[in-house]
Amino acid sequence: MSMNVSPAGYEPLLDIAFAHPIRLIASALGPPPADVIDRARAANVKVAALAGTTAHAVKHAEAGADIIVAQGSEAGGHTGEVGTMVLVPEVVDAVSPVPVLAAGGIASGRHMAAAMALGAAGIWTGSVWLTTAEAETEPVVKQKFLAATSSDTVRSRSITGKPARMLRTPWTDEWEREDSPKPLPMPLQPLLVGAALNRINRSATTPGSGAHELATYFVGQVVGSINTVRPADRVVLQIVEEFIDTLTALSGHLDV
Repeated sequence: MSMNVSPAGYEPLLDIAFAHPIRLIASALGPPPADVIDRARAANVKVAALAGTTAHAVKHAEAGADIIVAQGSEAGGHTGEVGTMVLVPEVVDAVSPVPVLAAGGIASGRHMAAAMALGAAGIWTGSVWLTTAEAETEPVVKQKFLAATSSDTVRSRSITGKPARMLRTPWTDEWEREDSPKPLPMPLQPLLVGAALNRINRSATTPGSGAHELATYFVGQVVGSINTVRPADRVVLQIVEEFIDTLTALSGHLDV
């Protein structure tokens, strides 16, 4: 959904989406509006909604969302403060029988097995795709992701005006300084910094510009586990294969 959450902002985007044979549409910033739910129902399209707290998940379910995505603080982009391990079972219990997908810190079959053990019906992944061969991530940022550790991200309001997890850089550090101005609320912050960020991305490959150090993008803590460029289909296969291997290993603990 657009950061402009008024009908004038999202309806043109919905027109484009529904012109294609889509099966799912997701709301990431608040409960899906009633008109979106109605339009999706008429087109036989499921509606998902992302939640960083149990209270928000309940509101999404009450609004009519078909799927709740419980997104822990480890995730990239806009997140709350509750970790995935705590959030997922809380949301599962609160919105049952609405299915819940676990998100935040998930990039492997072991992560998937843990999510399913918490009661999730499946997983919702994001950061793992940013370094795939097919990803359109800026090349400089992709290389920074591949070199990053799980400690190299920060929740910052410096790009959108809302707390969003991204790669920590001098850009995010400057916005956190005590003597720096506070970020503006969404949608004003993107209007303030958009042009500067575009210049940074354009100049990031220019030697001596300093833009390389400033370049950043949204990514979760699981970036520390993503160290190679892989085709997207291989990512899927490896998650599934490791999920099966993990369940097989766990079943061995039940032998008596």
